[in-house]
Amino acid sequence: MTPTPSRLVVDDALARDMVELRRALHADPEVGLDLPRTQRRVLDAVDGLGLEITTGGRLGSVVAVLRGGRPGPVVLLRGDMDALPVDERTGLPFASTNGAMHACGHDLHTAALVGAARLLAGVRDTLPGTVVFMFQPGEEGYDGAGVMLDEGVLTAGGAEPVAAYGVHVAADMPRGVLTTRPGPMMAAFGRLDVTVRGSGGHASRPHHALDPIQVGAEVVTALQTFVTRRFDVFDPVVVTVGEFHGGTAPNIIPDSARLRAGVRWFSSENAARLGRELPELVRGIVAGHGLTAEVTFEEVLPATVNDADEAEFYARTAVGLFGADRYRHLDNPLTGSEDFSRVLDRVPGSYGFLGAASPDPAGRPASNHSPRAVFDDGILADQALFLATLARDRLHRAEAVATD
Repeated sequence: MTPTPSRLVVDDALARDMVELRRALHADPEVGLDLPRTQRRVLDAVDGLGLEITTGGRLGSVVAVLRGGRPGPVVLLRGDMDALPVDERTGLPFASTNGAMHACGHDLHTAALVGAARLLAGVRDTLPGTVVFMFQPGEEGYDGAGVMLDEGVLTAGGAEPVAAYGVHVAADMPRGVLTTRPGPMMAAFGRLDVTVRGSGGHASRPHHALDPIQVGAEVVTALQTFVTRRFDVFDPVVVTVGEFHGGTAPNIIPDSARLRAGVRWFSSENAARLGRELPELVRGIVAGHGLTAEVTFEEVLPATVNDADEAEFYARTAVGLFGADRYRHLDNPLTGSEDFSRVLDRVPGSYGFLGAASPDPAGRPASNHSPRAVFDDGILADQALFLATLARDRLHRAEAVATD
């Protein structure tokens, strides 16, 4: 007979500790792979829980392993820790003033994962297996998940996990609502880098020069037309030029201009086409004007794809804990990208979102990555409970299957 899972309860003291940790992290954000102050706060917060702790070599990660009271498989829970290079404009009493901001809610992810570790440590003896807590730097464009995989996070528990889970908060989604979907959840991401080389000259005599800014602007427009006219709307591609650099003065035509675009897609077929056809398009336009172009296209992250069974388990757990009114099935994937895709490329699991909109927003809530994004940290208790329950119940489910 399989033992009944022990009850998990977030008491007032744990709820207060998570809010306090979150606000300390929010006031002192760090960007990238090296997060020494954030790492120190996490290490202090999990000290005394009896976890096996390792820290990263090439990044400021923390991997904490909880051994249960009975042998069994491994489940991984992940929380990312890095901030964005954004000047905060929330007006919160604990707002950052150092030029960075937890505008994507990773401070909540970190605090909730600490809370989940404390909950599971309290029922350690009843757990039939091992839980790995993956505190990850560098999600915002640094591929911290990839570095942690290289450094062995998937074998930290002694065997590769049978499942992996993550929860991302959303500042503009209704508070307390959880969502996920089977299959593609978030898009793959790549970068298109273009340098247009022409011949500089006096702005009053453009016919004596080869203007890279004008041609670069034509490339920007052509990229949008290319996506809408060459790709199926039901297998979407998104191209956004986020950088365009060129020139030093309004009366000078420069020798070169540079632009960079973020490219997102879902299917492997589109990945192959984009890698081939985007550089061809750019070079063709530029050559038609008598200039040259240096073009590179790099696939950075795979799509985030949820295992169908694990997504169903994720949804069932949400409904069981909080009721059907706090779970919504996501009909379509999101075109944002996430390096937890690296983990889900190797391990079956599920990833989803938790609404964290302020209960009394002044107008429409700002979205993640906005300098005005406000996350209600009153949801931390539910976030930690959900993560801990996913891990506990997944271990018990594996034990039940093994004993049938």
